[in-house]
Amino acid sequence: MAGKPLVVDADGTLLRTDMLLECAWKGVGSDPAGTLRALGRLPDKAAFKAELARVAPLRTDLLPVRDEVVALVETARAAGREVVLASASDAALVEPLAKRFGFDRVFASRDGENLKGAAKARALVTAFGERGFDYAGDAAADIAVWRHADHAIVVGRAGGAADRLAAPTRIAGGWTPRALLGALRPHQWVKNVLLFLPMIAAHAFDTGTLLRVLLGIAAFSAAASTIYIVNDLVDIEADRRHATKKTRPFAAGTVPIPIGMIACAALAVLALVLGALLSVQMLGVVVLYMALSLAYSLRLKRLRWVDIATLAALYTLRVVAGAAASEVPASVFMLIFVFPVFLTLGCVKRMTELALASDGARLPGRGYARGDRGDLLNMAALGMAGALVIFFLYSWSDQARLLYPDQWLLWVALLPIAAWLYRMIRLGYFGTQDYDPIVFALRDIRGIGYLLITLSLMFYAAGLWTEWYLRLTG
Repeated sequence: MAGKPLVVDADGTLLRTDMLLECAWKGVGSDPAGTLRALGRLPDKAAFKAELARVAPLRTDLLPVRDEVVALVETARAAGREVVLASASDAALVEPLAKRFGFDRVFASRDGENLKGAAKARALVTAFGERGFDYAGDAAADIAVWRHADHAIVVGRAGGAADRLAAPTRIAGGWTPRALLGALRPHQWVKNVLLFLPMIAAHAFDTGTLLRVLLGIAAFSAAASTIYIVNDLVDIEADRRHATKKTRPFAAGTVPIPIGMIACAALAVLALVLGALLSVQMLGVVVLYMALSLAYSLRLKRLRWVDIATLAALYTLRVVAGAAASEVPASVFMLIFVFPVFLTLGCVKRMTELALASDGARLPGRGYARGDRGDLLNMAALGMAGALVIFFLYSWSDQARLLYPDQWLLWVALLPIAAWLYRMIRLGYFGTQDYDPIVFALRDIRGIGYLLITLSLMFYAAGLWTEWYLRLTG
């Protein structure tokens, strides 16, 4: 092998990602019309790649790399060998990547030629001769190149092609189910406990209702994970510029984009099937939630104030879903109450991000900078005040008087509700909580204490503690 050029593929080999797919998903988020126009050129693969690279250019300096391959390149360079980057991606992307790592020569798709498989093999044989180079690749299409290389370096299993090669050098690749599970963000599923609210408010604690709500939570968890994957694929580049989001599976390259797309489709089907099993109404809520979440991921999250209102609407839809799943009507007062609460929490989420930002620039992919913290604080305070007023007005409604005979205890419950909202706003403003306020709230001991006090007071007002005690004591 000594002295012969080392030729390295880019996508999946040097990189832990695929530049074509990254361009496509970035284009979906930044220029959907341009991306659709690029798709119109798909029969000509080289022209399609060139147009997509123009519509959604990538920050190649942010792309995640495979350290073992980088080390291989550095070792070859230190031994005096020529190092070559050969990729089927468009030259507009490959050339900056080659410059980043100091490759001596570049082969890429250009001028109407899609440099993949046999086309790449022909170009390399023309340049270096038969058996005149070593080649590192990762895909089944690379078998056409390995046949003409002096030595094969295989990342992962290359679609089983590695098993047909004679004594290749192997470099670990692939992904793990645990990494994919991370992309689903299961810790975020805890937000779906909001589906229990209609059941709790109506005091419907029978087993059948509970099971229906649990099935609804499963449907919403699958729907949420579907959108989390879409969001992460659209926001890959922005996530790489974020202090913590850069470790997400797609941004870090620990899960291939095609695997994420397959998981996304499977979860969407699961969410729709579970919703349909519950009721037509639940199916409609799931579809609405996914549509609004998709609009949020693609566009609305970039619009000041619109993004916070959309977040509040998405949280409120979980309460509506709880009513649809349990077949327990959600009162208008409940929906009017929870919306300003969630509006407040949306402001808290943005204040937290701004407080933890490393500079005064706008948040990546968002419409806020540090100068907006004061406005967000004012909006959060208005949301808090609105929620408390609506809860007080609810206490005078006919429904509240029917469900809660001891009306004065509802007024007392306003105190822990106010304390909890104030705590969330304060911690968000100073950046001393999690990026997601709902997830933080469900593991914040003091905050949970306030919420439990609120529930206890409401149960006392309804006479539920006495009823349950009498049932237990016979």
